[in-house]
Amino acid sequence: MNTPDIRVEKGHAEPEEVAALTAILLARAATRPADTTPSHRGRPRAGWRRLERENGFRAPHSWR
Repeated sequence: MNTPDIRVEKGHAEPEEVAALTAILLARAATRPADTTPSHRGRPRAGWRRLERENGFRAPHSWR
């Protein structure tokens, strides 16, 4: 297993810089999100209708 897990694509990184980056990535991967509840608790669909999806003309006396 001589192949590195992290490779520098452009430039030159010292071993200390690669180690610092690895530590940061591992720390971020180990943390959990603070809140796992969904942010949107409203209705599953919009309360209004899009006019281009309506079925043509509606009579003025229909209150649908």
